Amino acid sequence: MAGSLIFTDVLTVIFCEADNYPCSSLSADRQASIQPNPCSNTANLLVYLIDVYPLRKIYLCPLYTNMTRIYLDNAATTPLDAEVLDAMMPYLTTRFGNPSSIYSYGRETRLAIENARKTVAAHLHVSPGEIFFTSGGTESNNTAILAAIRDLGCRHIITSPIEHHAVLYTTAHYEKTGEVTRSFVKLLPDGHIDLHDLEAQLASAKEKCLVSLMHANNEIGNLLPIKAVGQLCQKYNAIFHSDCVQTVGHYPVDLSSIPIHFISASGHKFHGPKGAGIIYINGDVKVSPYIWGGGQERNMRAGTENLYGIVGFAKALDLAMSRHKEDFDYISSLNTYMREQLQARISGVQFNGDSHGHGLYTVLSAAFPKTDKSEMLLFNLDIQGICVSGGSACTSGAAKGSHVIGTLYNNPGMVTVRFSFSRHNTKEEIDGVVARLKELI
Repeated sequence: MAGSLIFTDVLTVIFCEADNYPCSSLSADRQASIQPNPCSNTANLLVYLIDVYPLRKIYLCPLYTNMTRIYLDNAATTPLDAEVLDAMMPYLTTRFGNPSSIYSYGRETRLAIENARKTVAAHLHVSPGEIFFTSGGTESNNTAILAAIRDLGCRHIITSPIEHHAVLYTTAHYEKTGEVTRSFVKLLPDGHIDLHDLEAQLASAKEKCLVSLMHANNEIGNLLPIKAVGQLCQKYNAIFHSDCVQTVGHYPVDLSSIPIHFISASGHKFHGPKGAGIIYINGDVKVSPYIWGGGQERNMRAGTENLYGIVGFAKALDLAMSRHKEDFDYISSLNTYMREQLQARISGVQFNGDSHGHGLYTVLSAAFPKTDKSEMLLFNLDIQGICVSGGSACTSGAAKGSHVIGTLYNNPGMVTVRFSFSRHNTKEEIDGVVARLKELI
């Protein structure tokens, strides 16, 4: 049974009395329970709710009527580019054929997929035969890790404690089943990988290794020296996989110059569609499918292809690379401007990761002193229509804090907020966010 209490013009509190997820509408017996907000602030409101209503779960749902929202969570996802939608539309409407069909409808959609594959391969400087379309980064990561274990004989995995959960949880699973052992490479104080420790682990390994390290951390933005890691893996005959979800579409990536076996990428991180990604599989390795069934993706990924998603992925990558210099300069200036404004206007602010050095130009991770006002900072920003995160959006529904920030800093006296930018953001938006932060901290 579920109900809703409306406390202000911008907040709805939905609660449920059991473990079921709350419904979106009021039941008749609950409509009479709507009350005014008896509390002076959000924190007191939560205390009031928990005290007055002994409920299992409480969901706080801001309403945004007549409110202009500011979106600074582009590392979570980006808005679909209008030109990408235009490219996708024919394959959502008139060009609907199954790419496996041999008649004209199928042939034209098969051609669209293969042209998309050529576009992606050209931007990554690889053969089209090394590009396979997937549902996104998580599937691609799982495919690479399983293939390295099952097909390439890897019995030890070296990764880091600040990888995306799509890598951490997958490698933990295979460790638990006993198929592999696993170790973490040491981290430097700024969050970068300790290359000396990585080499020491590879040199002392008694079994074939898989090294799985992300190209850019999605929470603090640190960039991996991917070529140097690839060369170490090549030196010690290890398999190298990199989650490149935060870099493909944001940097030119030349895989022909990097000794690497697998990378993962996802279209919605660079203004493409959700549910469309790729895995690059180096042509020198032979692996089996992750998903079995039909013969799609040259027998590597069964299931009818996500036609319009694939077309959209390729178009988004093409656009991103064509305007990379312009976007890099503009977004970098936004990142620098926000860092400077935060330092000038908010006492005690700190920055996580290597924000002044080798890091993503799209991400700024800031830590603010925890106070009675700032403890619920993310929620209060949300109430003001400001969309940011405390870490990965893939775990935003969880009560646990960021495993990345916890591993590197573990400072309960600070509240971390990740700001991430796109070409659609403006300095005026940043001014508005900093002004709100000043009020809330």
